[in-house]
Amino acid sequence: MKTKKIVITGGPGTGKTSLINELKTRDYICYDEVSRDVILEARKEGIEQLFLTKPLLFSERLLEGRKQQYIEANSSKSDIIFLDRGIPDVLAYMDYANETYPNHFVNASQDHTYDAVFVLAPWEAIFESDNERYENFKQAEEIHDFLLTTYKKFDYNLTDVPFDTIENRVDFLLNHLSLL
Repeated sequence: MKTKKIVITGGPGTGKTSLINELKTRDYICYDEVSRDVILEARKEGIEQLFLTKPLLFSERLLEGRKQQYIEANSSKSDIIFLDRGIPDVLAYMDYANETYPNHFVNASQDHTYDAVFVLAPWEAIFESDNERYENFKQAEEIHDFLLTTYKKFDYNLTDVPFDTIENRVDFLLNHLSLL
């Protein structure tokens, strides 16, 4: 049986991690966002904002981390795995930053497909900056548009998650997947 891989995507500060954490409390297997680990590793190397100073290197590391998550999901015995962002997110952020990237980024998005993609829109009421998030709310809205464009380019049907409590947002997601 093939493990279903479900992506939760959206711009920064839209509640993805909160949804992932709620799914974990309900005993679903979830893979965390890779970028925070990449950022913290770069800081250990003395680079404060790797995406801002070396966007291609940052994105290469993200791409490798997300591909590794995909491979791990394929070898899982679980029926379903939720991922905090997918491989196309890497391309969307590079496009947002107006950076070029090698064709293997596109190939990775084509070769590693997901079963469903849920999108969390920018929501100013919950948006917060932190040590790993340098974007402001206006930038989060712009990134959101790039994410939509990128996922649609790879023919994904996107499901918008409505603004609501974390529990209700997770219930919406699970209902949509016929898991409740």
